[in-house]
Amino acid sequence: MARTQAADYEERREAIVERAADLFASRGFLGASVSDIAKACKTSKSLLYHYYPSKEDVLYAVMLSHVDRLVDDVDEALARPGDAGEKLRVLLTLFMRHYVGAAARQKVLLNDLDNLPADKRAAIVAKQRQLVDAAQALITEIDPRLAEDKTKARAKTMLLFGMINWTGHWYDASGPIKPDAIADMAYDMVAG
Repeated sequence: MARTQAADYEERREAIVERAADLFASRGFLGASVSDIAKACKTSKSLLYHYYPSKEDVLYAVMLSHVDRLVDDVDEALARPGDAGEKLRVLLTLFMRHYVGAAARQKVLLNDLDNLPADKRAAIVAKQRQLVDAAQALITEIDPRLAEDKTKARAKTMLLFGMINWTGHWYDASGPIKPDAIADMAYDMVAG
C-alpha cells in the first residue's frame, strides 16, 4: 500500500534539500551517501526515499530550487520600471542577496552539475542560459556597441557571472561589506 502524504510534505522535502545542500557543498555529491543525508535529516533512508526516489533526485532538487529562485530574480528585475542599467543593478542586487542565503546551493550548482542525469542536467543548463541571456540583453542595451559583436557581449556577460557566482567561496556575510555593495561593485565593473 502506498504511503499517504503528510500535511507537512513540502516542508519536509525542503528540509531534506537544505540538509543535502549543506552535505553536498561540504563533501561533494559523491562524498555524501543517502545514509548521510538521512542521518543529517534525523530520519531513515526509507523515509527519505518516500520524498525523493534517488540521491540524484535530491541533487536535482537542490539545483532546481536555486536556479528557479534566480529565474524569479530575473523576472522581478525585468518587471521593474527603469532603464537597462537600473534593471541590471536590481538584478545583481537580487542575485547577491540570494547567493548570501544560498551559498551551499550555489556551490553545489557550480561543482556537481555533471553528476545529474543528462535530462535533468539539460533542464538546469537551459535555466542557466535563460539567466545569462537576460543579463546579456541588459548589458547590450547599456552598451549598444555590443550588439554588433555577440562574442564580446557573451564574454562580458560571462565575466560578470564569473565574478558573482564565486562570491560564496570568499564572501563573509558578517563582514563590513554588504551584498548590495558587492552588487554595486559588480555593476560598476561591467557597466560603469
